[in-house]
Amino acid sequence: MEKDLSNYRKTYEKDDLLEENTPENPIELFRDWFLVADNDESVHEANAMNISTIGLDGFPKNRVVLLKKFTWEGFIFYTNYNSEKGKAIFKNPNICLSFFWPALERQIIIKGVAEKLAKNLSDGYYETRPDGSKLGAWASNQSEVVSSRKELDERLKEYENEFEGKEIPRPHNWGGFLIKPISIEFWQGRPNRMHDRIRYTLDFEFNWKKERLAP
Repeated sequence: MEKDLSNYRKTYEKDDLLEENTPENPIELFRDWFLVADNDESVHEANAMNISTIGLDGFPKNRVVLLKKFTWEGFIFYTNYNSEKGKAIFKNPNICLSFFWPALERQIIIKGVAEKLAKNLSDGYYETRPDGSKLGAWASNQSEVVSSRKELDERLKEYENEFEGKEIPRPHNWGGFLIKPISIEFWQGRPNRMHDRIRYTLDFEFNWKKERLAP
């Protein structure tokens, strides 16, 4: 099978990204861009982000997860620590996050170092989840091979019965990661493929260096 995509083209004309309009701290710019995306009806799940890890097999792997919080310190998401991504992060905490909002012709690429979130913070977020999501964290041995959908449904039913009428605690192997950024690049689509790219890099004195990159 063959499909030629060479004629697929889009013109980017919605906005620009100029140095004089950018703050000294990239988290401020991330906040501003995220709020725009989150309030735009054409953007669905503005907090959906791609996370890239280096697997135990030595290959990079990308998948989409949901950003649950961002602070001046970094970016937080939650997962099963025994999952493929969890094991990869514990082995090599250097990861990459990316956001792509096509409706805004914008993307953000974040290089950072992941660290396990404090237990009390994972507990706090877990308590806000719906019961169905809490039970799913117990029922799914994420990334492991299962024999059928029936097996998953039966495991979920087992935990529904076990925790019926009870508080559902957080599994010890489920929790958050905090990604502390060392580099954040902002990309704004521009006409003629002359896109704007502004990269912030953290130096040894924990100051952010700002540079323009060629498209």
